[in-house]
Amino acid sequence: MAEPLQPQARLDEIVRQIAANMVAEVCSLYVLRSDGVLELYATEGLNPGAVHLAQLRLGEGLVGTIAATARPLNLPEAQKHPAFTYLPETGEEMFNSFLGVPILRAGRTLGVLDVQNKAKRVYRDEELEALETVAMVVAEMIAAGSLEGLSRPGVQLDLTRPVSFRGTALSEGIGLGHVILHEPRVVVTNLFNEDVDSEIERLERSLGYLRISIEDMLARRDIAGEGEHRAVLEAYRMFAHDRGWVRRLEEAIRNGLTAEAAVEKVQSDMRARMMHMTDPYIRERLHDFDDLAHRLLRQLMGRGEGGVMEDGPQDGIIVARSMGAAELLDYRRDRIRGLVLEEGAPTSHVVIVARALGVPVVGQVKGAVSMSENRDEVIIDGDDGGVHLRPPADVQTVFAEKVRFRAKRQEQYRLLRDAPAVTQDGVAVDLLMNAGLMVDLPQLDAAGAAGIGLFRTELQFMIASAMPKVSEQEHLYSAVLDAAGTKPVTFRTLDVGGDKLLPYLHQSPEENPALGYRAIRIALDRPALMRTQLRALLKAAGGRELKIMFPMVTELSEIHRARELIARELRHLTKFGHIMPRRLKLGVMIEVPSLLFQLDELMELVDFVSVGSNDLFQFFSAVDRGNTQIATRFDDLSPPFLRALKSIVQAGERHSVPVTLCGEMAGKPLTAMALLGLGFRSISMTPSAIGPVKAMLVALDAGKLAQAMDQHIASRHRSQTMRELLQGFAEAHAIPY
Repeated sequence: MAEPLQPQARLDEIVRQIAANMVAEVCSLYVLRSDGVLELYATEGLNPGAVHLAQLRLGEGLVGTIAATARPLNLPEAQKHPAFTYLPETGEEMFNSFLGVPILRAGRTLGVLDVQNKAKRVYRDEELEALETVAMVVAEMIAAGSLEGLSRPGVQLDLTRPVSFRGTALSEGIGLGHVILHEPRVVVTNLFNEDVDSEIERLERSLGYLRISIEDMLARRDIAGEGEHRAVLEAYRMFAHDRGWVRRLEEAIRNGLTAEAAVEKVQSDMRARMMHMTDPYIRERLHDFDDLAHRLLRQLMGRGEGGVMEDGPQDGIIVARSMGAAELLDYRRDRIRGLVLEEGAPTSHVVIVARALGVPVVGQVKGAVSMSENRDEVIIDGDDGGVHLRPPADVQTVFAEKVRFRAKRQEQYRLLRDAPAVTQDGVAVDLLMNAGLMVDLPQLDAAGAAGIGLFRTELQFMIASAMPKVSEQEHLYSAVLDAAGTKPVTFRTLDVGGDKLLPYLHQSPEENPALGYRAIRIALDRPALMRTQLRALLKAAGGRELKIMFPMVTELSEIHRARELIARELRHLTKFGHIMPRRLKLGVMIEVPSLLFQLDELMELVDFVSVGSNDLFQFFSAVDRGNTQIATRFDDLSPPFLRALKSIVQAGERHSVPVTLCGEMAGKPLTAMALLGLGFRSISMTPSAIGPVKAMLVALDAGKLAQAMDQHIASRHRSQTMRELLQGFAEAHAIPY
């Protein structure tokens, strides 16, 4: 490998030496091309004229089978294998024994390396391991690009082909840049200690440096201020001082390991215990401890901070399987344009911190790490969840234009921010925003929202390591009300269960969690849980208006029971001299279809209602939103569902009860237009959606739209869908959608 050879000569020498050392009559090297073809790049023993001419598709022949399965084949009689394929140009029909291994890098197949003999023999395990080791070296050659240009003009290797992924948008924005592979793994080679005391001293010294680095992180100006991102890093500080962790490390050292081996052992033990758990909170804890263990290992082994590429690209997009939140802060913010995660969820700690820094994030991008190489060009679309690796020139041009258009459009939305949300025919509409984290609150003014139509209180519970105390909840709710000022805020009580599990709140597995033990059903069975939250809300809103909304209500008796709990807390707080809210308004989420058949009775019990369109449509259509086969099968603009929504608006009008809609329908201009046509005058959405929806709203004549929609819904013979009608209406009246 160190000799000054040309790439083809180097490959020829490699296969020659492998054949000689393994006493094999043939050694061949195949490389995977971007068109899914395995091309013979070098051989010893086969017809040399077949090099760069002999080809097999993935899954074709023994070589294609190895590449497709990423598993070796060890065959004493290769020609009897069902996958054997004869290539006349290679002259391999005379050989019997066959041993082939995949050339792998980061779990990705780049080619195949094989040896063959005329005699029938089974290659030993030591020979298999030797061939696999050489294959690792060859993989690095391919990844380094040293084999480019050896084949015919125009042929690309698989490693360089464009790849597009579809993931989950977790933090909005578009980033164009170059890959930075996040690889925090440190390999420990020095396992056994010779002096216990000196190893414990090394551990304590490195722990001290680790704690100082976390304190420095907390002092950074770009993450200053209160918020969930701050709470995440405070949790890191707590973990770094955890005596149980340190005690296990010291015990491993006293049992004979070096400090770094002790860190790896304790971390491996913890990972083995936690890996089988599917709870997202537990997996987030695992990422946090992984991060700390890697940091401590780097300190012990003198590696400095990992992940940071000081000589890396100025426009880096980090690609990682998973990350701890603090690891993101190791990178220079001015060099980061985005983050791609193979795992990741909206409440992942690293996502929370990324949002606070304004970094676009796409999660659930399976295979991104193995398909990427450092400095590959990449585009990340945090608005729709797209990731484009090594994009062709036309895709780059499209996204560069999209970035320019987005900047121009955002400027137009900023100009609209302070304009009244009033339609062409004078209908005023409240455009509210959804929130759940402190980091969301600056968007209240930036987006020009009329208030917070839905504050998801459960997010505080989901990122906490234990049940938040009354004082902690009160602090958050008070800060939200302070940030909102005179604008209204609607707090939804704890909506956990289903896919939102809390590790400190034991729940049994459920076959249909979305239909099961969640939200108000849990809260009423565990009144102490709801009373704690209600007490915090009432105390935080002292002297101010407080709006509380209950989720997943199915029958009216649940509202009566919830009111009793509120009355009890009011009596308790009044008794001890606390200032009560100036005005208290109680409402419910309409998410369960049963409420559609008791709307008049419902309106007499509440001060306001909010339609949870996501869950209501899911239950209305019997569609699992997480099932990709049917999630988009039915349209939320179908006449039956629109009739149900209109009945809610009409019931609110009959009883003078305000009606709001929260959900994805509110955040898309076309479906939001339909809501205005149905009579909704208050809708709540993500902050980024307010600009586009407002641009639609100020160009709309709501009266004309309502008339057109009413006729369509009432008709039994429709020539077009409601979606088509709305698109045609928007185009005819120059309404942006």
